[in-house]
Amino acid sequence: MSDDATRPPSTPLEDYALLSDLRTGPLVSRDGSVDWLCFPRFDSPSVFAAMLGTPEDGRWKLAAVDGEVTARRYLPRTFVLETTWRTPTGTVVVTDFLPPGEEPGDHADLVRRVECVSGEVEVEHDLRIRFDYNRAAPWTRRLDSSGDGVECALLSIAGPDALLLTGPMLRAPEPAAREDASADEDEAGNPDDYEGAVADRLEGRFRLTAGESLDWVLTWHESHHDLPTPVDPADALDRAVSFWTDWSSHVSTHKRQEQAVLRSLLVLRALTHNGTGGIVAAPTTSLPEEFGGSRNWDYRYTWLRDAALTIEVLVAHDFTDGALTWRNWLLRAVAADWRDMKIMYGVGGERHLPERELSHLSGYEGSRPVRIGNGAVDQYQADVAGEVMLALAALRDAGVEEDHHSWGLQKNLLRFCEHNFGRKDHGIWEMRGEPAHFVHGRAMMWAAFDQGVRAVEQHGLSGPVERWRELRDQLCAEIMEHGFDEELNTFTQTYGNTEVDASLLQLPHAGFIDYDDPRMLGTVARIEADLQGPTRLLHRYRTASGMDGLEGDEYPFLICTFWLVEQYARSGRVDDAGELLEQLAGYANDLGLYAEEYDPESGRLAGNFPQAFSHLGFIRAVDAVVRARSGVALTERLRT
Repeated sequence: MSDDATRPPSTPLEDYALLSDLRTGPLVSRDGSVDWLCFPRFDSPSVFAAMLGTPEDGRWKLAAVDGEVTARRYLPRTFVLETTWRTPTGTVVVTDFLPPGEEPGDHADLVRRVECVSGEVEVEHDLRIRFDYNRAAPWTRRLDSSGDGVECALLSIAGPDALLLTGPMLRAPEPAAREDASADEDEAGNPDDYEGAVADRLEGRFRLTAGESLDWVLTWHESHHDLPTPVDPADALDRAVSFWTDWSSHVSTHKRQEQAVLRSLLVLRALTHNGTGGIVAAPTTSLPEEFGGSRNWDYRYTWLRDAALTIEVLVAHDFTDGALTWRNWLLRAVAADWRDMKIMYGVGGERHLPERELSHLSGYEGSRPVRIGNGAVDQYQADVAGEVMLALAALRDAGVEEDHHSWGLQKNLLRFCEHNFGRKDHGIWEMRGEPAHFVHGRAMMWAAFDQGVRAVEQHGLSGPVERWRELRDQLCAEIMEHGFDEELNTFTQTYGNTEVDASLLQLPHAGFIDYDDPRMLGTVARIEADLQGPTRLLHRYRTASGMDGLEGDEYPFLICTFWLVEQYARSGRVDDAGELLEQLAGYANDLGLYAEEYDPESGRLAGNFPQAFSHLGFIRAVDAVVRARSGVALTERLRT
């Protein structure tokens, strides 16, 4: 790790592309550097962490010598990335992808293909493997032809993890070319003999002429297992393209902004672990909510709320298979331990996610601390059960039948709500200050009981409906008495204060109040006055109020502004909704990816990236605007 004085500026988030094999999600920069990669799962320790430090914290850069990037794109309806480089002597196309596995396997692959399409081009590699967030040095050796299907490769091992690199041979730099030129050759390893070498860096240059191509495959496997058979790059590419196009062909999208909506749906799919069904909030950790600040959190886990909102969106677009997989994940994660239901779990349903700091990493844009794990796992957040009940109701309304286990889980969620009925919580935004009765959380608890009542009345399921109805009505009366300010005509962030919170925009979505109810419109006016800056983007809440117990500030939160678009569209402000949606659409990067936040002053994306919350918010906003415009058009036709 370099100190702050020598740390290079961080690559802007908008310059990154996401890859996915439905198990992990590496990020590749525009200039060809894989700066973040966790193998084999989203929440595994990283092997490349340059994004959170410097190149010395691990990366794999593949670039054309003396070249510049002239274009990049995903192959249509896929997460196969194509980057076109032009040099003074020719042009090459680099294709990066991870072949999705049908089931969780014992290995995972990152494939990088280079094809010269004109002239003659030289490409170069800079590979620095850093296991366990750069806390474990690799032991690298060369493998020659063997009976394991490996002809020539490099094997790097550290503890339980191993990486096998196949393709044209890379080598350690000559001692004089090493950054630490004083290191003796025994420590560095002979460039031509990797046996027993500690290779800090591997490199290579390769010249291609028009029509030629080269492939490299980096394969993770457990170090105590036999060597895996490397994938065939051409076959793996065909499988990757087929997988993504087959999935996306079943997704319904709107005619307008079809590609943007489709990309966001694909992102939600890409953040879903194929083996377990867990949906991560983002594939990254500690990308700051304020550059240089300390609000840096690990989002590589499955939040019940985020996953539930994702499921609602997928079901709305006729994708129910993934929702069923998530429902099964939920059954396993919560199991019979409903009294201690967590707000988040590991991708496999793990409950123990201790928060730790990695002091050796300098952080994105110097933002410290870098954290792994998330202490919010032990918070009580009153809204979570309601979010899950709404998602499972959407699945039920879509025609998916309940079974004994899934309905039993939902009854246990309502038992959880009753058990915690009067308990204060930390809110949707995981405040680290004192617990309070957050109005959004209380309304979502209302929604949980409301969905229980509706399941009995409309779907013939069994349960103590009179008790649920009683608790639902009690919550409604309580919220209106303690969470609505008659004088200001606004719902409030918590009982007993006059602050507002962007999460109040979700009250109509939960069915608690109509979008065009005067009390909701009054709340929107207060949110616009207190939380909306000159660029019309919304903050989650006023950090100056001190409610969150944290130092520093944060940038506007994208999902909150998408919620505002939805509110506008559903309450008759269709033109306002359309204009704000067009503005927000411009904040996605060139590949259609959104981060958690946006800094209007620097014009940069911020926070963990890409963020499921932002993408599902975008889809809902587009859906709302399309429906509203269709309604306006129909009304105009009827009038004429």
